[in-house]
Amino acid sequence: MNRLTAILQTEYSVHPIHIHPKQGGWASLAFEVKAKDAIYFLKVYEKSRASTPKLTAMIDQYVPIVAWLEQNSRLKGKVPVPLKTREGNDKCEDEENIYLLYPFIQGQTIGEKDLTEQQVEAFAHMIATLHSFGEEIPFPTEDLTEHFEVSFAREIEEVMYGNTEQLPAELYSFLSENCEKIGTWIKAIKELSEKLQSASLDKVLCHTDLHHWNLMQADELLLIDWEGLKLAPAEADIMFLADKSYFKQFMEIYLSYHKNYHIDEDALAFYQLRRKLEDMWEFIEQLLYDALDIHEKEEVIHHMKNVIEDDFFNKWI
Repeated sequence: MNRLTAILQTEYSVHPIHIHPKQGGWASLAFEVKAKDAIYFLKVYEKSRASTPKLTAMIDQYVPIVAWLEQNSRLKGKVPVPLKTREGNDKCEDEENIYLLYPFIQGQTIGEKDLTEQQVEAFAHMIATLHSFGEEIPFPTEDLTEHFEVSFAREIEEVMYGNTEQLPAELYSFLSENCEKIGTWIKAIKELSEKLQSASLDKVLCHTDLHHWNLMQADELLLIDWEGLKLAPAEADIMFLADKSYFKQFMEIYLSYHKNYHIDEDALAFYQLRRKLEDMWEFIEQLLYDALDIHEKEEVIHHMKNVIEDDFFNKWI
């Protein structure tokens, strides 16, 4: 905790009385920070994790956009924005971690709970509002624009078909059993990528990670964790909702904002398949590069098996 205390004092002029670990996501650690006059939420990305560079590379691009949305749209009060450091930066870092500090929000993550009808309505208004913005926003968007790249597919292939003798035993066994299936899915995602690169699809601001663990109920429903903010076809968000029991209710509200919207089936399939394969690649990276104990390795393999056994993939076999 000494490291965290030093960062808070030096970078934010926050003098913590107590720092309490909170349940974080798989991507970062989380802490509740109690100071004399305020409570904060500290998000910590460990540089030792293979996933951290991807999750933190765009902080300086996406945070100003989120802050602008919070001030200039109906998302005001519904999207947390990091506090600035003493030098006016959106993040700070040391040799081990990258840090984001937020005002603490008293509320609960939706997580595994179902959304109420009222929450679905609020959720639909938020996403419809977000999708009202596109290339016209007053920020450079090239680095955040969707180009339908699937570089992770090549990386998975290099692991599967490269020098497998160097792979961890657990990973070697898993890939040996599932190589043909994964190869089929990679072929499909490459074909969809090429097709969409030549298509003319409208692009809007998308969150790209719309699961219930990124929804939080406080005084209002909040949408958190904006690391994946992109200028992309709406399907980059819609794909998280298409199989939900509340999809019809959601879309009725959404279409009141976007009356001419129709789901592009190729884009929807691309994002669904890419999400599954990106998850697979991130689990592979953990086994390859992260320092995991036996229990953690077993947990990662369990998650990989869940991805492989997902009924969604049957259409690609």
